Amino acid sequence: MLSHPEQVERLGRVCPEAVDISVLAGDPCFDRMLAARPYRDRFRRGLGMRRGQRLVVLNSTWNPEGFFGSGGGHDLLPSLLPRLAAELPADDYRLAVVLHPNIWYGHGPGQIRAWLDQARRSGLTLIDPAQAWRQALLAADVVLGDFGAATYYASALGTPVLMAATGQDRLDPDTPLAAFVRDAPRLDPHGPLRRQVEKLLADHQPAADPAEFVTSVPGSSAALLRRHFYALMDLPEPATPALLEPLPLTPHDPPRLTAPLRVLTRVRRTDIAIARSTEQPYEADGDVHLAVHEDTRDPGLLELADVIVREGAADDPRLGGPEAWTAEILGRHAHCAVAAYVSGPHECTLRSRQHGLLRLSAGPGADLDPAAYASSLYAWLADGGRVPPAGVTLAVHAADGVHPVVVEPAKDDG
Repeated sequence: MLSHPEQVERLGRVCPEAVDISVLAGDPCFDRMLAARPYRDRFRRGLGMRRGQRLVVLNSTWNPEGFFGSGGGHDLLPSLLPRLAAELPADDYRLAVVLHPNIWYGHGPGQIRAWLDQARRSGLTLIDPAQAWRQALLAADVVLGDFGAATYYASALGTPVLMAATGQDRLDPDTPLAAFVRDAPRLDPHGPLRRQVEKLLADHQPAADPAEFVTSVPGSSAALLRRHFYALMDLPEPATPALLEPLPLTPHDPPRLTAPLRVLTRVRRTDIAIARSTEQPYEADGDVHLAVHEDTRDPGLLELADVIVREGAADDPRLGGPEAWTAEILGRHAHCAVAAYVSGPHECTLRSRQHGLLRLSAGPGADLDPAAYASSLYAWLADGGRVPPAGVTLAVHAADGVHPVVVEPAKDDG
């Protein structure tokens, strides 16, 4: 079963006796992705992507020379994840990892999750290796990959690719895949990562026919395969069309950031620029505060936090609701200036030690994590801002956009 006449030609050179039993049948995997392209935004929303965010997918095949392999003595992909979380602001970028099934089942799912636990707490999504990797490639804005098929598929979909591991010794030098690996831009693992990602996005020019060598008969694999199968059985084909199973919508799986975040802000009247990352450079222009999730692995950081955050339903009896929880947090942690209870995808309740209870809600077109709204408000209040009785609208700048946030005083029943 071959997907392109180029493969028939190579087969004729290396094993001519097999040419007569070769079948040109296209690529059903790629055909399913092509059919699902109109639903890209749905796949992105399933991953919890917000407006303006860019999804960086890291992909590894299972060979030792792969992105997640030995890499000559160290695992390149896991070593890059802390740096990516530090250099790519959480509200501007999302990270997801697609690992070949043999990696999962060679080491065991528990071991993989343990190795990547810190990255997951920083917002990384581990993609299901059997059911969701195609959807992740369709949702991606950038792929950092290796010589595996998934990286080649990403490029065929027109997605910018940075090659992190080439595995040249593993590839037939005469294949289109080897040519792709040779020509693709290289990731410099020692250079600034955000600069490389942004340059790739700015410079990317999709090929005129990026899928040229993936399949010569796009969209036709189901018909070709069924025709061949029924010919082998010497039976007439059904009159119904030959169709492939569509890619399903993946479960809604937004990230849960419980790692402590260094939040860089710049305040100018009611405009606040914000960048939340696990680290901030010493030369960063602006003020930096520490935002910590209540479920942090290091409870000692709660004593140092300027902002403490958690998510929960407004009527969660375990937490007592936003009013009780925020009062409890400020009473327990003397250094904390703001406690923020996120009760929905676009709203939160915030208690300031100096300014009391406040409600934050997304204005028209706003689409950031409400925890980012809470940190923005903290920075604005620390800069001298005051919330009038009628409320105020702040303009939060992140993810290449401006997000209006309505701040209103709230009745405090506690």
